[in-house]
Amino acid sequence: MDEFNNRMEAQRNVLEVINRQLDKKEELCGLSKKAIERWIVANQINSESEICKILYTISEKLFFLANKSQEQISEEYRMVSSEISELKLDLEKAIG
Repeated sequence: MDEFNNRMEAQRNVLEVINRQLDKKEELCGLSKKAIERWIVANQINSESEICKILYTISEKLFFLANKSQEQISEEYRMVSSEISELKLDLEKAIG
């Protein structure tokens, strides 16, 4: 359950960064590929931008963690969790 909470907290933190720091007509509601694509189209954002690339990378890493949540916590799981934290910082820098 703790891994689930950590994943959800990481997702909430990323969404908060995006929605707080970017003034867009539609907020980002989730970090699935489809949610990100919808947000990009609704806000007419360049899908090749650094922000989008970071969001897609975070999305992939959260998906990895979700698939590993039923297994014993491995070093790889910890590493990916750490990478998500670093990517959140990169996202904040990319936003400005």
